[in-house]
Amino acid sequence: MNCFSIRFVDVEHVVGLPHPRLRPFVTRYSGYRMRTEPGIHRGLPSRSLTLIVTMDGTVDLAQGRFATLCGGLHDEAVIITHDGFQHGVQCELTPLGMRAFFGMPAGELAATTVGLDSLDAPASELRERLQSATTWTDRFAQLDSVLGHLTRPVKQQVEVAWAWQRLSSGAPVGEIAAEVGWSRQHLSARFAAEYGLTPKVMGRVMRFERANRMLRGEVRPTLTEVAVACGYTDQAHFNRDWRALCGATPTEWIAAELPFVQGSEGGTGAR
Repeated sequence: MNCFSIRFVDVEHVVGLPHPRLRPFVTRYSGYRMRTEPGIHRGLPSRSLTLIVTMDGTVDLAQGRFATLCGGLHDEAVIITHDGFQHGVQCELTPLGMRAFFGMPAGELAATTVGLDSLDAPASELRERLQSATTWTDRFAQLDSVLGHLTRPVKQQVEVAWAWQRLSSGAPVGEIAAEVGWSRQHLSARFAAEYGLTPKVMGRVMRFERANRMLRGEVRPTLTEVAVACGYTDQAHFNRDWRALCGATPTEWIAAELPFVQGSEGGTGAR
């Protein structure tokens, strides 16, 4: 398992890769321990579902407080309020991971967050095992163990999986529909049932995610360069789409959150 860690003021963020056999279902693990001023954090739209197990306290959302949770794909920022201390582990799940671990399509959790126990997962056991582990590497190994035991055989409709892959490369929805031999309406309905968002909306989320990733890079491009590289028609389109998906313009997001993001990326091996 590859792990990376860095401390930025009072922020520790550790990234680990899951066991190779889990990687079709989990993109990465992120361990975090942060002491900051009380405030809010924006959970941004992405192509990943979010599984969180807290080590201390809860994740406080509009839907309630969660010691463990799983959140579906969404096209608006999820607002998390905190008292200044956040400590836990986050897993980025692929949509296929929902079928593998919980036996349901990602679409059933669209724009929704639920406790892990409601998915018939061993939520309490998992939290206790993570709390008992003494290093991030050990915690990620515990996640490998628990998720490995949850894994079941999965099947996914070929056309829907192909549409997801083509959207990831920026293909237009009409072109994808023609490739799979479906009408746009039928593709939209089947795609939304599987993932929870229509192809058009998911394409916007993926473009937003690409732009967000560029802004997190070690060498930050200008906003104009990001807008052009990600296919926005102009700066106004870029700002408008970001505000809709993030709840803030790119400039506002950079000022509010990017220092913490940059401080938590990369680094040395975790112990």
